[in-house]
Amino acid sequence: MADPKNLFVLENFIAGNFVPCSSYIDSYDPSTGEVYCRVPDSGKEEIEAAVTAARDAFPGWSSKSPEERSQMMKKLANLIEHDLEAFAQAESKDQGKTITFARTVDIPRAVYNFRFFASSILHHTTECTQMDQMGCMHYTMRTPVGIAGLISPWNLPLYLLTWKIAPAIASGNTVIAKPSEMTSVTAWMMCKLLGKAGIPPGVVNIVFGTGPKAGEAIVSHPDVSLISFTGSAHTAQRIRERSAPYCKKLSLELGGKNPAIIFEDANLDQCIPTTVRSSFANQGEICLCTSRIFVQRGIYHEFLKRFVEEAKKWKVGSPSDSTASMGALISKEHLEKVKNYVKKARAEGARILCGEGVDSLDLPTRNQNGYFMLPTVIAEVKDESCCMQEEIFGPVTCVVPFDTEEEVIKRANGVKYGLAATIWSCSVGRVHSVAKRLQAGLVWTNCWLVRDLNLPFGGMKASGIGREGAKESYEFFTEVKTITIKH
Repeated sequence: MADPKNLFVLENFIAGNFVPCSSYIDSYDPSTGEVYCRVPDSGKEEIEAAVTAARDAFPGWSSKSPEERSQMMKKLANLIEHDLEAFAQAESKDQGKTITFARTVDIPRAVYNFRFFASSILHHTTECTQMDQMGCMHYTMRTPVGIAGLISPWNLPLYLLTWKIAPAIASGNTVIAKPSEMTSVTAWMMCKLLGKAGIPPGVVNIVFGTGPKAGEAIVSHPDVSLISFTGSAHTAQRIRERSAPYCKKLSLELGGKNPAIIFEDANLDQCIPTTVRSSFANQGEICLCTSRIFVQRGIYHEFLKRFVEEAKKWKVGSPSDSTASMGALISKEHLEKVKNYVKKARAEGARILCGEGVDSLDLPTRNQNGYFMLPTVIAEVKDESCCMQEEIFGPVTCVVPFDTEEEVIKRANGVKYGLAATIWSCSVGRVHSVAKRLQAGLVWTNCWLVRDLNLPFGGMKASGIGREGAKESYEFFTEVKTITIKH
């Protein structure tokens, strides 16, 4: 256990100042299993202070022109980019992901989120219609909603937090954000840069703590006008219940059980390395990861053999190791949960082809108590198995055969989620036909995780409510008003 004297302590950021909290919770380094910092255990009192700060800052911030807000956001992006290596090191240590992933994905995307919305806010248009017979003209305008409550998860901490903060403040809102209590460090680091970027006190308030305490206080506060949440369906249900009396606007992104459909005419040289990446990137802790792989029977055995060989090449090691493909999972509890899915699959008669319980982990001495797990491939698993129905959110994927297009569409749609899917085929007609019929908000063909932030992001069914993107985020973070002028 780490020496308490060597731990560093985070503070809430309210009204432009760092504010200590009366109680704290431990945050662990997933790669060692040791406590390495302490995070505020905020509640109603801290949220009330943040609401007051956000309310006071709203008139001034919302009255600034989009150009003024844009300039400050670009400056914030530049400041984060200048400190990219420090942010990447912190994100890797806090979350368990590899330093390479944090350096090339998480922090660059956080920078781009601010730049993207700083630009897109300058290009929205409104509608205008005329009724000459009535001597009237109608036009619309969009106004910021007020105080936005933003709750982000632990898997892509700064990446997903900025994906919410950027459109919220670009649109003229003030915000109260709560990162996961397990991954709070990079949000705290960003707070140090807000003043340097010129963003006024109270525009961005970040309060640390747990969902049941700090999160609940945000959601149930009558002056918080909207909630943007990324996380579990169980928590989303609680958010809907607590926010219902206030008719808050909600955007809920709740994960998936994403299928990959691989037809016999797929280019396996491209498909296999990409599908390994889509299964195990960031330890499988991405809501868009592939966890069900349907392979047409004619190529099933070849695919399975080559896929397992490729998965075994992925090196699991210390996040600071630049040669590691995967780091540690977020927590001891989450690691046990993921391992239990593999145990259930084995008990049901499925075959574990590599990974957990089959191969041995080789870790440096200092990482022996970390939360590591090998990429795990399961075959001969039934569609009704929990491993094929529930979101595992770890480095586990199931590979099963199929025969016909009609069959695989029905099976791919046979879960409660509908976030993303991938299709691998050289037939353009088939790609369009299958993509149209899949119940998923995003469908990639012959690729994975190629994103244009202008376009809608979000899922169907239990994968959530609402969409995020240039137009969609702007509409969520604003209210539309129709004005009629009689002349």
